[in-house]
Amino acid sequence: MNATRKIKLLALLICTLTYAAQAQERDSLDIKIGQMILIGVPGTEVDSMVLKEIREGKAGSIILFEKNISTKNSFLRLRNLAWTYQSAAPTPLFISIDQEGGKVNRLKEKYGFPKSLSAANMSASIDSVRYYGETTAATLIGLGINVNFAPVVDLATNPNNPIIAKVERSFSANEDSVAMYAKEFIKTHRRLGVITVLKHFPGHGSSKDDTHLGIADVTKTWEPKELKPYQSLIDSGYVDAIMTAHIVNRKLDNKGLPGTLSARILDSLLRKSLKYNGVVFSDDMQMHAITKHYGFEEAIKLAVNAGVDILTFSNNIQGSEDRTVDKVHAIIRRFVMDGTISISRIDESYHRIMNLKKKLSSSQADYYRVEWLRSQQEIEQYKTKLRQTESELKVLENRGVGKELEVKSKKKKRKN
Repeated sequence: MNATRKIKLLALLICTLTYAAQAQERDSLDIKIGQMILIGVPGTEVDSMVLKEIREGKAGSIILFEKNISTKNSFLRLRNLAWTYQSAAPTPLFISIDQEGGKVNRLKEKYGFPKSLSAANMSASIDSVRYYGETTAATLIGLGINVNFAPVVDLATNPNNPIIAKVERSFSANEDSVAMYAKEFIKTHRRLGVITVLKHFPGHGSSKDDTHLGIADVTKTWEPKELKPYQSLIDSGYVDAIMTAHIVNRKLDNKGLPGTLSARILDSLLRKSLKYNGVVFSDDMQMHAITKHYGFEEAIKLAVNAGVDILTFSNNIQGSEDRTVDKVHAIIRRFVMDGTISISRIDESYHRIMNLKKKLSSSQADYYRVEWLRSQQEIEQYKTKLRQTESELKVLENRGVGKELEVKSKKKKRKN
């Protein structure tokens, strides 16, 4: 082989290896970005588009709402929905829900689920927190839901707060009591393998406004003691994950950025001062506190660079534009490609998410797959029995009709 031919072959080999490395890097980046996206799913039946996105690894987490619960066979059908999505995931999914109890309660008694109490009512005693915490966790794990966006550790410092105290979502106005009750609630979930998420950092208890509707500014009302439940639970090792608040607090960020978009609040305060290095979920990026004041792309850029690990898009807020997974994924990828978001920032989130997913039972994903197949068999058996019953009813109906005709015929003969 002459020297020129060798050089050409070597150049071709280098190009091939470079292309393969770039393709692998692209695939790796896509997987990592996918783990940072949490989406709401439509309806009570499995959605083919969502299933495809999960199968392709473009969404690493989903959230369920009351709209996903069927009015009949509620438990079985919701379990089947969750397990079908879980069985399709190349990496175990976070399947999440807001099941605080009381008014923030997706799994209502009218659907056949156990009774729940609000945090304010649970705090009547430690035993009450333990009992209702365990009942909640047992229900969730039975459904295949492995993340509960609870407990709320906001302080009930403003009794007229429309989104916290007024709807009984806080255990207490006292920071030590909130930490104590939250720890017991977390313990019950941990025993049964359900991840808990503290909310809403750095404190939503003193607000006068609802961030679902617009900006809530707590600059004049927020107090440093609102951080104490977080500090206490972080120090004692009882924090699985934390959810951000969309509140504005100029005491903590003089630029007035909402907590979800603020590096000063999430990086400087939470990561560096409070020494927290776990997963941070955003509150819903479609809430009007974000959508009315920040462009969609700008909000994503600020949230990721601030330190949010998993971005929540519930597709559940009236008046909010639906966000497709492809659109969110493409925006983050473009920001990484042009250097607006560093690859190291993506890597940080990916490692935190994967570390948290390791806390799930190692056999949990396989368990869901096996149980999903079993539930499918149960459904088929139920359908078979139903068909048999319907056939038997038809036979009986036909016999009844036959006898009725026979009686009528005899009556006619007698008359003649």
